[in-house]
Amino acid sequence: MNFRIETEKIEGAILSEYASLSKNSKGRATDEEKCSIRTDFQRDRDRIIHSKAFRRLKHKTQVFIAPEGDHYRTRLTHTLEVSQISRTISRALRLNEDLTEAIALGHDLGHTPFGHTGERVLDEIHENGFKHNIQSLRVVDLLESRKESKGLNLTYEVRDGILNHTGDIKPMTLEGQIIRAADRIAYINHDIDDSIRAKIISEKMLPIDCTRVLGLSNGERINTMIKDVILNSFNKNQISMSEEIKFYTDKLRDFMFENVYLNNKAKGEEGKAMRIIKLLFKYYVENFNELPFEHKQFYDGLTSNPEAIICDYIAGMTDRYVINKYLEIFVPKSWDQ
Repeated sequence: MNFRIETEKIEGAILSEYASLSKNSKGRATDEEKCSIRTDFQRDRDRIIHSKAFRRLKHKTQVFIAPEGDHYRTRLTHTLEVSQISRTISRALRLNEDLTEAIALGHDLGHTPFGHTGERVLDEIHENGFKHNIQSLRVVDLLESRKESKGLNLTYEVRDGILNHTGDIKPMTLEGQIIRAADRIAYINHDIDDSIRAKIISEKMLPIDCTRVLGLSNGERINTMIKDVILNSFNKNQISMSEEIKFYTDKLRDFMFENVYLNNKAKGEEGKAMRIIKLLFKYYVENFNELPFEHKQFYDGLTSNPEAIICDYIAGMTDRYVINKYLEIFVPKSWDQ
């Protein structure tokens, strides 16, 4: 019995006319024999979960650099929250939950150490610039190798959703568009929660009109936003919020930029993080041979651009790894007889 074919039949029978059916995928860059159990989108999800880049997300900054508490979000927990929110929306709209989950789990694989701070630094100093969504696609297309080839060889739909989860271009699928909405719902609300825990803001500081419409608690606001996306997108060929909920969601996001994302107290360690990445990048430009042999060897026949190779190396680091590498290179070791 071919379980994949049976699953594909079920998709065709129960999913919305606007859903992306796995049997209709545009396919992979390199053809592969199909799995007898999993659909193509399920295989993509599994390849992302089992990747090294996915595991490294647990030690990458979400908002707060080097937080002391165990309960602050990391890039991994953010990714899991985006996955949960997007799956809820996808299931309610009868879209392809497997495709939605795969995109959600892969959307931030290209994030740098120290979160958006690291992204801004690499964008400034790398000759070709740097955007985490483009790097996420580079991770799954090239940097995450399997035994038989470089890259994960994901389907076109998953790759499109990862690349276009942010920016001006919308994903080609509704499942990809869900990730754009779920990403914003997740980070606005969990960043509020973390910021209150860090005493950067208090619940009383949140705009009263926003809490009145969206809800007083983290859970209430998330629920309001998710329901609104579902109600405004049901049986439609687009994913959107109502004008009212979008207005207050955007207002809450603006509040977070003013009071948290650009707050000196919240970003107190940002300058140090920026210096670490700049110094490491400069060091490897001047001492290219100091890069690990296996990392340089990976690019044989691919590129001879040292800056691109260095950028990939630093972007893939976790917060603690980049700090330890900085200490190893720039801080004198204690002398031991």
